[in-house]
Amino acid sequence: MAPQKGKVRVGTAGWSYDDWKGVVYPVDMPRSLHPVTFLGHFFDTVEVNASFYRPLNPRHTASWASRVEENQQFRFTVKMWQRFTHEREAWPSPFEIKQFHEGVRPLDEAGRLGAVLVQFPWSFKRTPQNRIWLSQVLEAFAAYPLALEIRHASWNRPEVYEALAQHKVAFCNIDQPLFHGSLAPSATVTARVGYVRLHGRNAADWFREDAGRNERYDYLYSRDELREWVEKIERIRDMAEEVYVITNNHYRGQAVVNAFELKSDLGLAVPDMPGCLIENYPRLVGLKPDR
Repeated sequence: MAPQKGKVRVGTAGWSYDDWKGVVYPVDMPRSLHPVTFLGHFFDTVEVNASFYRPLNPRHTASWASRVEENQQFRFTVKMWQRFTHEREAWPSPFEIKQFHEGVRPLDEAGRLGAVLVQFPWSFKRTPQNRIWLSQVLEAFAAYPLALEIRHASWNRPEVYEALAQHKVAFCNIDQPLFHGSLAPSATVTARVGYVRLHGRNAADWFREDAGRNERYDYLYSRDELREWVEKIERIRDMAEEVYVITNNHYRGQAVVNAFELKSDLGLAVPDMPGCLIENYPRLVGLKPDR
């Protein structure tokens, strides 16, 4: 008997984007229909971005868990608060650590937490000081399934992957604009969870200081570019129990388009897609699973 392949969940990074109205969400979508519930009809995961900017409100996270009750396969992944990854002047206080725990706990207790993503910027290089900081972050949140996203190539060392495996921390495989010192695409698994994030390849705006969020993530992958990742995801699912594939090229719903295409190319069920999305992206017409 062939070994069991890991469960693959495909979804988007975030759901609250004004430019998704009329593109992803129907213009006449009832206010009573929460975006998470809407996306839960099509996907099995979504990455929470709001948690990067501030600790989550436990009432909100409990509500999100209840809003996807119809999809028993649905799991949230939660992005770590930037206080632990980007604002590193001083170690966070016990209260700040408690705040993050309290916001995530309702998802964990409801069985809806797939992973907590610890995402550091490209500028976070492998120095003695940063190694200590990283160890402290991973220790503070060891109660959760963790996935680590590091973007600088200085971390690309065997001992780094060995340490992640020892601590059962997933390595996040990323697609990003490639510059000198950037981590290249990979298919690495260091824990029971496999993690993939596709940021787009908008090299012109990625490091431009005056570029806004929409400009940096304005990129639509071609089918050929996605198939490069399908091959990697298939290798990852051979090694992991479950795999989270997150599209972060959110501008004008491009993340949703590519998420549907990835599902198709991975042989996952593709439900009826939002009509407004097909109108805006006719390349989706007739999209079917390849296998």
